[in-house]
Amino acid sequence: MTSTPTTQTTTPLKNAWLASLSLEFSLTPNGSQLTRTKRNGPLSVQKAFYPEGRDCAHIYLLHPPAGIVSGDELHIDIQVNEQAHCLVTTPGANRFYRAREDLTIGDSKQVQHCGISVKQAAKCENFPLETIVYEGADGFNTVDVYVDSDSSYLGWDITCLGLPSSGQLFKHGSYTQLNRVYCEDRLIYHDRISIKPDNQIHQHIAGLNNHSVFATFMAYAAKGQITDADNKMLIEQLRDCMIAADAQHKVSVSQIRQLLIIRYLGDSAEECKALFIILWQTIRPLYLNKAANVPRVWHT
Repeated sequence: MTSTPTTQTTTPLKNAWLASLSLEFSLTPNGSQLTRTKRNGPLSVQKAFYPEGRDCAHIYLLHPPAGIVSGDELHIDIQVNEQAHCLVTTPGANRFYRAREDLTIGDSKQVQHCGISVKQAAKCENFPLETIVYEGADGFNTVDVYVDSDSSYLGWDITCLGLPSSGQLFKHGSYTQLNRVYCEDRLIYHDRISIKPDNQIHQHIAGLNNHSVFATFMAYAAKGQITDADNKMLIEQLRDCMIAADAQHKVSVSQIRQLLIIRYLGDSAEECKALFIILWQTIRPLYLNKAANVPRVWHT
């Protein structure tokens, strides 16, 4: 199934970006390659890198403006064809800047949608760096993942509300994060958090409890890749890793249907990424038959 954006393109504001980027990966005699690119506006990619061999293409998504403002809509579609393998990341943080206050309701929206389709026996890893949501933003971020029962997916999103270290708290903005996973057209996971000044989700003890960073790591293994018993052992191993890192009060590990769900709630994007990398290094050999190879761009 090809991913379909959940938001409709509207009449653009002056100076707003309506950008799109479509990528297609295929297995060729030369390994997994980026075989098709279609772009519009300020979204692009560098050439594929192969730090771990030709069977896995590493791609860096580039957004030169480095942020999303009122009226902007960014649509990213990634298709990984049969038996191909790609790892997608970004060289820097994404940003939802303060929304314009001189606009009517709806015009101030800042939208990003990422749709990922992973075909039979294909593998996709989607690890963007953190998204920073500035005070006064009006952002909506959606990730839709479509997997085949025989494909594999690992991906995370990390959201930072405001810039607390600089004294810029997130008090009056709005932000919605929506994650959905479909297996052969059947919805198996739906998670939505909508943060607004009037619903107190950010402050409520049953919400974010005044924490500024929340994140979700999703992992789906191909059918038959790992037994139920081994998966239960993996979950216990992941929990033990977090205990060893003294992060068990910030990170939860659970399974919903065939999907492994890991959540972080705390106050440091760097801490979250470091913990997620530890977990990825444990999950990847079992789910993808490959040792974790940290993208070089994460060290810069």
